[in-house]
Amino acid sequence: MDLKLADFSHENIGQLNTYVSWYRKNMMMEGDNPPVGILLCTGKDHALVEYALAGMDNHLFVSKYLLAMPKKEEMQHFLEEQIRPGV
Repeated sequence: MDLKLADFSHENIGQLNTYVSWYRKNMMMEGDNPPVGILLCTGKDHALVEYALAGMDNHLFVSKYLLAMPKKEEMQHFLEEQIRPGV
């Protein structure tokens, strides 16, 4: 995961892709799931993200983050919703 204190730029995703590719080549073992790259920025332009990711076969994700953390209960609820089977 990479946290940027700025709006998204195509350089950010290139850097993250480098990290994910290095991990895949140097750290993965047989049977491992492919690595996932997560880039969190203070802002994102959906069109720019779409074009910056075009053609990349990695599992790369870009999202905007909040400057204040949500409450513990909100985070727990979100995580439970995300890992619930069949969702």
